[in-house]
Amino acid sequence: MAITYKWDIPQMNAHIQAEGEDNVIYTVHYRYTGFEESGGETYSSTNIGTQSYTYVAGEPFIPYEDTEAFENVVIGWLENSLDVSAMQASIAANIESQITPVNEDLYFTWQNPVPPVPPAPPVEEEEEVNDEE
Repeated sequence: MAITYKWDIPQMNAHIQAEGEDNVIYTVHYRYTGFEESGGETYSSTNIGTQSYTYVAGEPFIPYEDTEAFENVVIGWLENSLDVSAMQASIAANIESQITPVNEDLYFTWQNPVPPVPPAPPVEEEEEVNDEE
């Protein structure tokens, strides 16, 4: 099956006011995830990052709105400023290594890979007090 990619924008940082505009975004926090189903299992890999932007007065400005339409605008910014093909290649390679592993962990069977439990501290005995004197 083919990998399905999805953007997630959990946060943006904005100047309250800059260059005569309100809510001027200067950093976008993103997660770009690929999903693929294989053999009844779903495999995924995520690229997480931030991308900085600088607004210059006089350039076209899109005011912030808390809407899906604005989210699509921000995704457009990311797709125009990041190497999405390289991100997809990295995600695809990671998913492929999950589906068809090329490495494994090996242990000596006569050794216990679990660290030993330290002995319990000695219990101090209470001293008897004799009130008969």
